[in-house]
Amino acid sequence: MEADKIEALRRAVLDGFRSFGYELVFPPLLEYIDSLLTVTGDELDLRTFKLIDQLSGRTLGLRADMTMQVARIDAHLLNRQYVTRLCYAGSVLHTKPSGLHATREPMQIGAEIYGHAGLEADAEIQQMAVASLRLAGLTEIRLDLCHVGVLRALVNADPSAKGVEKELYRSLRSKDIPALKTLTANCRPEIRDALLALPTLYGNHSIVERARRILPCLPGIVAALSDLEFLMKFAKNVAVTIDLADLHGYQYESGVMFALYVPNLPNAVARGGRYDHVGESFGRGRPASGFSMDLRELARLAPAVSRKSAILAPWNDDPRMQALLDELRAAGEIVIQRFPSVAGDVTNADEPQDSMELECDRSLVFENGNWIIKNLG
Repeated sequence: MEADKIEALRRAVLDGFRSFGYELVFPPLLEYIDSLLTVTGDELDLRTFKLIDQLSGRTLGLRADMTMQVARIDAHLLNRQYVTRLCYAGSVLHTKPSGLHATREPMQIGAEIYGHAGLEADAEIQQMAVASLRLAGLTEIRLDLCHVGVLRALVNADPSAKGVEKELYRSLRSKDIPALKTLTANCRPEIRDALLALPTLYGNHSIVERARRILPCLPGIVAALSDLEFLMKFAKNVAVTIDLADLHGYQYESGVMFALYVPNLPNAVARGGRYDHVGESFGRGRPASGFSMDLRELARLAPAVSRKSAILAPWNDDPRMQALLDELRAAGEIVIQRFPSVAGDVTNADEPQDSMELECDRSLVFENGNWIIKNLG
């Protein structure tokens, strides 16, 4: 069943996070809206279901994303002064699906690291994201890198661009060149040329050098391209591309952004990046980097799993058999007991009782005064 596949993957991914030292947290499903939508922009606001609290009269929201919630846990509930690694898994709810075949109830799983401003934290988050996809059996993975510093440096250098920053962001995300030409009509020539060039700056590692040649030598751009060059060195056994117009999450990201893609799927299966300023909304700004993905989507992409083997046992009150059953289950074996036939049963008690996911390939039988396991068939 799909549920078993998702749950097995959830356990494997969380165990993978644990191996890096990440602690599991459980953010609430329902919160006051001012806690859920602090600096995330209009997009998340539109995706969030809202209702009125009958006790306080305040507006509540059903979480559509857990990143802000985990940031508040770090800022207030934990309030640590050192590096903190947190992970989470749970359902979120969207007012509209993100795509044609997407669900309105994704199962979000992710990890966040707080308290380290260096690129080492970004490298660790990207490494864990790739490792999570490999746990799902995905091997052909592409890592797309972008940096908010490029666009922000350009718009901050020209008041005309700053005035239409939101519109520029949307046009760059969709690579809408005609819209970009209209929006940049009043910009300085070097800024306009740079903004029009961003959708073309997509490709392998050589894009960084090309960007250095054609973009203005602004401090923010120089720093952003250096960050991308650094992180490319740590991307092992994955194809790496640079896309300076892939600006998902631009509203609250503060540095490197990344997306992971696999063959035959147009949308990213995981997204993440650096968002150092989110904690400021809770009165405690902390360097932060993280990623998240939809477990349902990941499980759908994962190869089909083989049926698990199980042991078929009779229903018997023999204490020796009960002790053996406990021992087998403690060792990780699946043991299914066959119920005796009673009036009203629609199954034959003599037939093995399997499910679609479990195949009884052994049986527990009583021979020569002992309970032993025998192969079936």
